[in-house]
Amino acid sequence: MSTKRAVLWQEDRAAGAVSRNRTWRIIRAVCLATFCACFGGVQARAQQLNSRSTATFTSQQAAQGQQEYAASCAACHGQNLNGGEFASALAGATFSQNWGGKTADTLFNYIHTKMPPDAAGSLSAEQTAQLVAFILERNGVEPAATQFPTNEAALASMSIPRNATARSAPMMPLSPLAPPIPVVQLPDPAASIAPVTNAVLDNPPPGEWLLWRRTYDDKGFSPLNQINRRNVGNLRVIWAWSLPVGPNEATPLEHDGVLFVDSYGDHVQALNAATGDLLWEYDRQLPNDVRQRLKRNMAIYEDKLYVPTSDDHLVALDMRTGDVIWDQPLADYKKGWQVTGGPLVANGKVMQGITGQAPGGCWIAALDAETGKPAWKFHTIAQPGEFGGNSWNGLPVDKRSGASVWTAGSYDPELNIAYFGTGQTYDTGPMLHLVHEPGVTNDGLYEDSTLAFHPDTGKLVWYFQHVQNDQWDLDWAFEQQLINLPVDGKNQKLVVTSGKMGIYEGMDAATGKFIFDKDLGLQNVVSSIDPQTGKATINPEVVLGDGEPHMICPHPGGGRNWLATSYDSSSKILYIPLVESCMDLIPAPKGQRGNLSSGYDWFIRPRPDSDGKYGRLEAFNLETKQPVWIDRQRAPQSTCVLATSGGVVFAGALDRNLTAYDSASGKELWRVRLNDVPSSCPISYSVGGRQYVAVVVGSGGPQTSTFPVLVPEIQNPPAHGAAVWVFALPNGERKHSK
Repeated sequence: MSTKRAVLWQEDRAAGAVSRNRTWRIIRAVCLATFCACFGGVQARAQQLNSRSTATFTSQQAAQGQQEYAASCAACHGQNLNGGEFASALAGATFSQNWGGKTADTLFNYIHTKMPPDAAGSLSAEQTAQLVAFILERNGVEPAATQFPTNEAALASMSIPRNATARSAPMMPLSPLAPPIPVVQLPDPAASIAPVTNAVLDNPPPGEWLLWRRTYDDKGFSPLNQINRRNVGNLRVIWAWSLPVGPNEATPLEHDGVLFVDSYGDHVQALNAATGDLLWEYDRQLPNDVRQRLKRNMAIYEDKLYVPTSDDHLVALDMRTGDVIWDQPLADYKKGWQVTGGPLVANGKVMQGITGQAPGGCWIAALDAETGKPAWKFHTIAQPGEFGGNSWNGLPVDKRSGASVWTAGSYDPELNIAYFGTGQTYDTGPMLHLVHEPGVTNDGLYEDSTLAFHPDTGKLVWYFQHVQNDQWDLDWAFEQQLINLPVDGKNQKLVVTSGKMGIYEGMDAATGKFIFDKDLGLQNVVSSIDPQTGKATINPEVVLGDGEPHMICPHPGGGRNWLATSYDSSSKILYIPLVESCMDLIPAPKGQRGNLSSGYDWFIRPRPDSDGKYGRLEAFNLETKQPVWIDRQRAPQSTCVLATSGGVVFAGALDRNLTAYDSASGKELWRVRLNDVPSSCPISYSVGGRQYVAVVVGSGGPQTSTFPVLVPEIQNPPAHGAAVWVFALPNGERKHSK
């Protein structure tokens, strides 16, 4: 199911060599147009397919098929499969569109019975299989140990991969009479990339971005200062790289001069972080019934890059080559589970959260980082007979849902504790009214909670539930930052986090004891929080079930959302991306359940006091619990925040602008308008003494789809355009920027 392609520096001329010393034969009868239009392509990069249902073939079959192609097909379709006077090219996008995803018997039978046009049916079954093998190879599929079959049942059980290669044949192939083209060897930093050990993850080099938020403590802060508040206005585009079109929320990672980018459609690419040259690529071939999903991060450990997939697997790739080392299923996508967040690697365990509305709820799975074998599993829906099992209003386990884990956790190496946040229940109706049975509550553990685990065993160390029985889709599933703050005159390590409501809460990192809360003032759901226990009291005006409309702030798109904050330990300032929005919950028409199974539809709306500015970037001092500055704009925020030691804060918005602010004052210092909406996390890294800032763009995800109705004048490209943009100072200036 997965494909890795190594970069080709020179066009394969093997097919041309077959015909170099012979004259053109009289062209066969005109090929059937239908078949001729179904192909186009070029020799792809080395690939590997791992799937029960994907067509396989051997290298010997492909080699024999190449000879058969030269004898029977090349006159029409070209020596290099690039098309000719009487036929189109033989692979690429057209092939994928017409044959990709279909069963192998359809292609086999077509060739076997209708090709070549002047001698239809003359190819034996073995020759047909060989020819198909050659065509698949030229479309980016790597040979395997299993032959392409001729048996009808076996053929029907296989599928033709879709989009196995994104490259097309050159319009003008190299002449077979031309001298050899000199090979230009470009730098390949991936070839010598160093393993990432526990010690490196505990304390990453300043110029590297090895984790979703750079460090285990989720601070999302870069210690680099070559780009600073004095020179940031001179940032220039150094290189850019197009990605498969689609929504892109994944954060790139950078290590040893290699930038790893995960993009929509389950494509992973390793790029030279200084130049943007492609080093290797992994294309996952998904089952036909899989919906492509957003993913938000990858992880690095030792020599492996860990990547979640749309068909609910976790794949370990060799960082040097992109080869698949192991491929482990996590959940059954056919039952409604998804993997949209990314993994956290700690102490040799890869921990991945599961999301989705499937019966029984979600969980966190841990795999052995070396082998991919399952290590432990923790259900984020409390199970019957276990602690918290009676908090689901008497529902059997198959009627419980939610508590999704859709962002990566954080980790404290000193305490050996990993921290994850969870979402709400999806089926709110059965939880709305308490059943009043002895010992039963409708709190709904462990939804809207912070969970603390030992990564070695999966044992729950402590939990803290921020809100019970969330009826408004305002979950607490975001970054869990490990921050040292003074508490009662002593420095204490806290877990600090917020849900969509924009209420920040701090808990003792070792015990989970509630320490503080701070409401940023954008919500009307929680009326008060007990200063001793942290238990929230719900505003009675937002309690549902009375058949009346209710205005709720914020909208489920935020307030806060998964767009992560950035924390500067030296100043104690947290930089927070927010959207000032609300919703009206209106009773659904009679007989309908509505967006919420408790019988309500939600509709986005401005805040009652709105002045038409929805985007909000707030610098908040966690020690004093006071705002330092607030920047408000018309366009809703759309990216995580990146703060740096250079006194610069980067953030992006729905109007396609990436903006740099003075971290102390909030003054705008630099702005660039990108080709599409940035909806990911900007990062900063350094290679060869030069600091870079990178951001991925590609709209279409929930954040970029939720808010346009509030700002209809903001028109973004209808065709979209995904890419990674990389910025740096001009070469001469960076030498004098300290």
